Amino acid sequence: MNNNDRLQQILDIGIALTAQKDSNKLLGFIIETAMDLTSSDAGTLYILKDDTLVFRIMKTISKGFNRGLDGEVIDIPPVPLKKENICSYAAITKQALNIEDVYESDLFDFSGPKRYDQMNEYRTQSIVAIPMIGKDDEVIGVMQLINASDKEGNIRAFTEEEVHIIMSLASQTAIALSNMAYLEEITEQMWSFTEAMTEAIDARTPYNASHTRNVAKYSGLLVDHINKLQKEGKSDICFSKEHKEQIVLAAFLHDIGKMIVPLEVMNKQTRLESRLEIIDSRLEKIELRCTIDKLEGTISEEEYQLMMQRLADTKELIHTANGAGFLQDELFESLQKTFDYCYISPDKSETIPFLEEEEKNCLMIRKGTLTSKEREIMESHVEMTERILSKVHFNRAFAQAPVWAAQHHECINGKGYPKKISGDELGIEARILAVADICDALLATDRPYKKPLPKEKAFAIMEDMAANGNIDGTIVAYMKECI
Repeated sequence: MNNNDRLQQILDIGIALTAQKDSNKLLGFIIETAMDLTSSDAGTLYILKDDTLVFRIMKTISKGFNRGLDGEVIDIPPVPLKKENICSYAAITKQALNIEDVYESDLFDFSGPKRYDQMNEYRTQSIVAIPMIGKDDEVIGVMQLINASDKEGNIRAFTEEEVHIIMSLASQTAIALSNMAYLEEITEQMWSFTEAMTEAIDARTPYNASHTRNVAKYSGLLVDHINKLQKEGKSDICFSKEHKEQIVLAAFLHDIGKMIVPLEVMNKQTRLESRLEIIDSRLEKIELRCTIDKLEGTISEEEYQLMMQRLADTKELIHTANGAGFLQDELFESLQKTFDYCYISPDKSETIPFLEEEEKNCLMIRKGTLTSKEREIMESHVEMTERILSKVHFNRAFAQAPVWAAQHHECINGKGYPKKISGDELGIEARILAVADICDALLATDRPYKKPLPKEKAFAIMEDMAANGNIDGTIVAYMKECI
């Protein structure tokens, strides 16, 4: 290889080091490039771990030996960090070492290479060991090359120029690996933060114990399914690994705003909750007052019986309505008649309504357990999700996750909340989150206000929502195929 070719290859290496994001491919590329630049027959790359040098890549061209390039674990005992071993010495001293012939050198313990030679009918001669020094002058591994050759194929010593070039290559590689490790650490930190927030959200209430994780699971399933369809030529959409990770992260974060929702709203199992006992106590008090009035002769038997009937009817209706999933028209209308009932003392000095205004509001809920005011509080979690996540710095790989997380209650027809986003403004990522969120809400076994639905019924509801333009019908169909 002439100098111009070598210079061009070195420049290409710099570009490749910057572009490569896969550490396995990077290490394989580096060891093969170093061997090519020096016409070496063999190369070993070690990674420093727990005060030992772990075999990461081993390659011998003449023997067709090639291990570790695809990330496989090489089951050879690691080299202890002791100065009698050439690779360990390079790591400890941070110096490059160049041995012309290991059989004529007593500087290091070469029993390992010699044993390898004997077992494989090989002859290790020239060897160079280069420390891989990354950021903060930290050694992260060692690159070892064996048996450089001349144009005729004869084994020769490594030149000082080659050692200098490999040192530069090793240094660039170490920095690239350090950068990768740093990015992985940042990403891991992001995920650990997300896991902590998920734990905090779901632990607040037993009625949300696995919701966040289920939404993340369903979102990941949808992405994988769409990718599968794309490979089969049935979809134009394809998600990269990074894109999927960002969607799943958004799913994990979508309910973070629920941390500020009062538990009495989050955990509301029935329309009245603790108010039911208060109402029962009030009605018993009125019944007692009416009985006293009758005994004292201040009301007639007819008036007494009328009040007893109203009290019994009211109690039965509110108990029935309190636990009903949906108030049918007949029950709804009957309840409204009780709203005007009250006890008036015979001397007109005291009036006790059967039901207070807030209790009436609770009993007017047609579906679910929340009043309009409570629903506003619950829905505010989306705005709080956006506000909380706006305080967190997301790197470019996850920059859109908080945006999608805050859109999971938006609807295609613009009737969602909080921003009434509609149509094409609502990307596929938010549509995926919306379907995953609704799917788990319908199938969940731990919701306080409803029983879990059979899958057929749940998907019938989602298909109806899609027909009304609330959610994406195609995503619903994909979700149905997934589970």
